[in-house]
Amino acid sequence: MMKLRKTLSILILILTLLAACAPATQPTLIYPTPAGEGEPEPVMEITPFPTRPAYAPGELVDYTAQTGDTLPALAARFNTTEAEIRRTNPIIPGDATTMPPGMPMQIPIYYRPLWGTPFQIIPDAVFINGPDAAAFDSSAFIAQSDGWINAYSAWAFSGTRTSGEIVDYVASNYSVSPKVLLALLEFMGGAFSEPELNPLSERNILGLDSNYWTGVYLQLSYAANLLNDGYYRWRNGDLLEFELADGSLVRPDPWQNAATVALQHFFSQTMTVTDFHLAIGPDGFERTYADLFGDPWETEPHIPGSLRQPDLLLPYATDKVWAFTGGPHTGWGSLAPMAALDFAPPIEARGCIPSSVHTTAVADGVVVRDGPGLLVLDLDGDGDERTGWVVFYLHIAKDGRVPVGTHVDAGDPLGFPSCEGGRSTGTHIHIARKYNGEWVEADGPLPFVMSGWRPVRGERPYQGWLVKGDVMVVASENPDGRSMIPVELD
Repeated sequence: MMKLRKTLSILILILTLLAACAPATQPTLIYPTPAGEGEPEPVMEITPFPTRPAYAPGELVDYTAQTGDTLPALAARFNTTEAEIRRTNPIIPGDATTMPPGMPMQIPIYYRPLWGTPFQIIPDAVFINGPDAAAFDSSAFIAQSDGWINAYSAWAFSGTRTSGEIVDYVASNYSVSPKVLLALLEFMGGAFSEPELNPLSERNILGLDSNYWTGVYLQLSYAANLLNDGYYRWRNGDLLEFELADGSLVRPDPWQNAATVALQHFFSQTMTVTDFHLAIGPDGFERTYADLFGDPWETEPHIPGSLRQPDLLLPYATDKVWAFTGGPHTGWGSLAPMAALDFAPPIEARGCIPSSVHTTAVADGVVVRDGPGLLVLDLDGDGDERTGWVVFYLHIAKDGRVPVGTHVDAGDPLGFPSCEGGRSTGTHIHIARKYNGEWVEADGPLPFVMSGWRPVRGERPYQGWLVKGDVMVVASENPDGRSMIPVELD
């Protein structure tokens, strides 16, 4: 079971020690004095207070760039502008994408009340199913345990699967580290410490109240979807506040990292206020993770500074006219990140019509994974989609699909567009990018440019445009002439 609650006397001692050694960033919570012997356990009233001083408008504060930081996101989090950040940091190149991890910066800040705790739970490189997880074997790790997870199996993705297979499947699809998923199962469900799993507890084991997303597999999928939503919305500067179960407001500290905010946001959706504040502190999820896998902060950053995308082609032979049917939308799942674009081949009727026109490789690479409707192309050729650039295709028909292990050149056929895999109202392909396991937003500071076409998002997911020079193509699920991408002429 979830081991969140410690004795009040231990909590007060910990908070006293923290306050003594960190005068600049005090703990965010004040806990009441415990009741005397024999008295009923009190309701723990948690009083938030700012962890940062009320800075003067535009006051310069020190900041050390973290992995994946971009200027638009920093501007949103510190309530300032990109122009102001550039003026105070003239060393930043005009075409900067990601900031170099560890780079010292000064940022003009405009204070917001109710900023949350500066305590960081885990680094971003540990959250992502990236290089840190490349050598990890979920099944082998689980086999060493005496907990219920060792013998667990359930019906999942068209068969009876072991716990290791379930964790790896969710980790691969959502690109959330299997270690994070296993730590969640221990933290909230005693997967490694409890010998038996209560069938009643299994239904909503991760605290996600749902009549559909029940059991270990679906609860993990739901959790990964929510975790990604928090991670990437903080990454792009969109998630600046959220509410707890009692309606109280949390504004993550501007110095926070994406993985910590993702966990904070997730726990805000699944826990009481008291349990939330315990979960995001040093005796919460971080301790569970460290007990299982060691110190997470020994991991190297996974996103370098000034990240650049390799040259990519459109995902089809450009002597054919295809339609742009989906602007930036989710890479996998239903929430952030908005990493994917949709393209439809020329067909005579709408709907799920078989296509005789191939989708093609956007670059040289090797096919490293497939599944229902999906294919993953590894551009660095090392055979591991958790490292380097990869391109994710969805809705590729099983018949005629290039098999795993095939080396392809840019422009080579991969398979035929279809409605297979996920939900689809018509024949098309869905395509997204990852770098070192991290989804890359389609129209962010590092846009998903293919054959010179740059995507621009609309007001809602799936809306938007492709832009090349003075030509604009509008995304539409019911394409007409405005959605047709012009033929590329030699």
